[in-house]
Amino acid sequence: MTTVLRLDGVDRSFGDRQVLKNVSFDVAAGRMTGFVGGNGAGKTTTMRIILGVLAADAGQVTWQGQPLSREVRRRFGYMPEERGLYPKMSVREQVTYLGRLHGLSAEAARRGTDALLERVGLAERGDDLLETLSLGNQQRAQIAAALVHEPEVLVLDEPFSGLDPLAVDTVVAVLRERATAGAPVLFSSHQLDVVERLCDDLVIITDGAIRAAGSREQLRSAYTMPRFELVVESDAGWLRDQPGVTLVDLDGARAVFDLAPGADEQPVLRAALERGPVRAFRPVSPSLAEIFREVNQ
Repeated sequence: MTTVLRLDGVDRSFGDRQVLKNVSFDVAAGRMTGFVGGNGAGKTTTMRIILGVLAADAGQVTWQGQPLSREVRRRFGYMPEERGLYPKMSVREQVTYLGRLHGLSAEAARRGTDALLERVGLAERGDDLLETLSLGNQQRAQIAAALVHEPEVLVLDEPFSGLDPLAVDTVVAVLRERATAGAPVLFSSHQLDVVERLCDDLVIITDGAIRAAGSREQLRSAYTMPRFELVVESDAGWLRDQPGVTLVDLDGARAVFDLAPGADEQPVLRAALERGPVRAFRPVSPSLAEIFREVNQ
């Protein structure tokens, strides 16, 4: 795994309010990095510093070990949370225009625009004015605008906002293709189910400070108690009295439970077998939402 984008000790204040505090994390080539946090946590400010829209008060952002320059940032693809396209231009016209601004020839910009509009499901709406599109289709157009110049890295602020489930699937597939081709992708989202499905790595920010960062597997092992599912033939309520067991969910013969640190699951399995047949006994991976809640406790 090769780190190409790195934030190291980034601080930022607005007046007397510090909104970023020693923010440090990596974004690796070919991987999808989900950037999650509550409203006002510092996600958008961090992304604006990466793109050079804002300056850091302290710390630095580097690309392949070197400070970011304006030329390098031209090779980035950025999608802001606020829609920034021109409402009275057609979709095709402005995506092509933005491709030209990034240095593409007229032919390359037209070709890239047509391919992207097809890919995000807007080919039939390409000649429509942006203001006539639904909010979800405007979001698709904004994604096409961020991708038209084939950027080396993607920084996307809430790219799934306003999208229906089918549109989310389309955008997820497009972003995954870019990552598979080697581009590092950093994206923020409030939709934790989408982040869970899409991200390889995860960064959690709260009140301007990084609370957790790493791969999904690392965070699942580091921030949660061991969790298991047990399915027996009769009621599993007896688990309430098992030492070290905390019931998470109980539905008759099916139970999900946590084990206290240092506790062993084998005594629980033996106790279940003593009471009758065991239909299932397996570890359960915690969801991103559960990890997020635990990190923010």
